[in-house]
Amino acid sequence: MPRTALLDRPLPVPPPAAPAPPAGRLRAVLGPAVAVHAGSLVAHLVLLAAMSRPGTSLVERLTAWDGRHFVAIAADGYPSGFTYTADGELTGNDLAFFPLFPLLVRAVHAVSGLGWSGAAVLTAQLAFLTALVLVHRLVAGLYSRRAATVTLVLLAAAQPMSLVFFMAYSESVFLALAAGALLAAHRRCWAAAGACAFLAGLTRPAGVAVVVALAVAVLGELRRRPEQPLRPVAAALLGCAGTPLYLAWVAERLGSAGAWFAVQRAGWDTRWDWGRSCGEFLLSALRTGDGWVEVSVAVLLLAHLLALGLAVRGSAWPPLLVYGVLVVVLTLGQSNYYHCKPRLLAPALVVLLPVASALARARRSTRLAVLGAAALFGCWYGAYLLTAWRYAI
Repeated sequence: MPRTALLDRPLPVPPPAAPAPPAGRLRAVLGPAVAVHAGSLVAHLVLLAAMSRPGTSLVERLTAWDGRHFVAIAADGYPSGFTYTADGELTGNDLAFFPLFPLLVRAVHAVSGLGWSGAAVLTAQLAFLTALVLVHRLVAGLYSRRAATVTLVLLAAAQPMSLVFFMAYSESVFLALAAGALLAAHRRCWAAAGACAFLAGLTRPAGVAVVVALAVAVLGELRRRPEQPLRPVAAALLGCAGTPLYLAWVAERLGSAGAWFAVQRAGWDTRWDWGRSCGEFLLSALRTGDGWVEVSVAVLLLAHLLALGLAVRGSAWPPLLVYGVLVVVLTLGQSNYYHCKPRLLAPALVVLLPVASALARARRSTRLAVLGAAALFGCWYGAYLLTAWRYAI
């Protein structure tokens, strides 16, 4: 079997930028994303409502945990200094959270007139719908339209912790910007690609994955067209500026060069440890796991690694592959809480492609049965961790 049998063979050379679709094609462009978003949103909300404790609203659930930090930043801004406990020990604060999502929440709040929580949830919905449109266009251009539609279902419902895309978290915005940067680079729209990578760097620390993926696309373009380096190189340089800009702002605000990293370590014990803590967790969970959630998270992490290996073997488009690899590496290589890792892996995208490609080639009845069962489990898993699980996601 050839190496490309696991994935439909990607286009060897990105096509030129396509013109805007005419009105008659608008439904074909937006239809799959809108349908998947609507269906998965209903499924998530129904299960979430059924599993929530009496007296708890859906908006409260969708703004839980990190969502509260983003809502607070949007409403009140960032703290002006370090935060300490009553004993004088440094603790985490809202400066650990990157600024783009709360800025968008503030804009939606001003335009819509909704309260801060409602505006945060609406911002996530709009961002995720945008992400689904962009992911569909990207995967359809690289592989096939059927594989693209299956990818949307996997992304929005059948993937455990896909619920996070509908919450007041920054994953939805990050995925939209990552997909936008990759799609723009694939179509050689370098200004748009650079702008998306820059904004991704202001959304999550994992924005570095988008920047490196864009750099890979730029290197490929320079090999093909070395006589026209200005636009792609400028896009790469613009993309590099986002995260350093925010880290520098935090450093200036707190008067310490490593202020952001100190806040992260103090509040969430997040640091780069080359995957040591993740490896220890996997060994412990699979040998003597305490509870099914711990074991299920370990299995999910191993499944991501297996899918990533299949994507590498299947010769995925290099920028997309680099993006997915780095999202996985950045998630598994640091010491954050194990129960947060499936959520951080949700935007990886490339790990879904081997499954999507296989299902796209399967019989229709098989495809529908597998996607339906997986979506039911994925929606339930996210609802359980948000309602019954006692720790943050």
